[in-house]
Amino acid sequence: MTKPARSLEQRLRDVEDRLEIYDLIASHPPSADTGADYYTRLVYAEDGELDLGRGAPVRGNETIAAITKTSGHQAAIAGGLAHFAGLPKIVIDGDKATVTSYLQILTPHPTAAPHEVPNHGVSNGFRIHRVAANRWDLERTSDGWKVRRRTVRSIDGSEPPREILRGALKSYQTTNAS
Repeated sequence: MTKPARSLEQRLRDVEDRLEIYDLIASHPPSADTGADYYTRLVYAEDGELDLGRGAPVRGNETIAAITKTSGHQAAIAGGLAHFAGLPKIVIDGDKATVTSYLQILTPHPTAAPHEVPNHGVSNGFRIHRVAANRWDLERTSDGWKVRRRTVRSIDGSEPPREILRGALKSYQTTNAS
């Protein structure tokens, strides 16, 4: 597949867009693990949506940001919640972008036997609570890239998370692919 020639300015814009998007996606785990509602409010479009697959999507950056301040989320943070994200696949199409990523939720394993790692101390370790597929639909605004919609599906053998993951590979498909 031959790509059309692009100017240096077009190529630089693509690099800048990707770096801004990487930064946006990479900032999600520390924001979730610290309850940084200000971050969520800033990066979601005012009427953005968060679809966690548990009923209707949450709408509006204020409402989405408030999730990090709920007693349940604060209790998870106090218990050692750690979001661990994989490197995202970014597809930019003009002023819109689709980002596909994995997200693991790790928690301390309080009932495991203590384990020592040389030069790193002793801990009970962590357990993987959940692994999810994420689709982030972004749009370019005058204030930078914003989340229009985020869809999260736990990887549990069902079709919805695989559908998200397949979406990351669409640009590689040909009419002969099965």
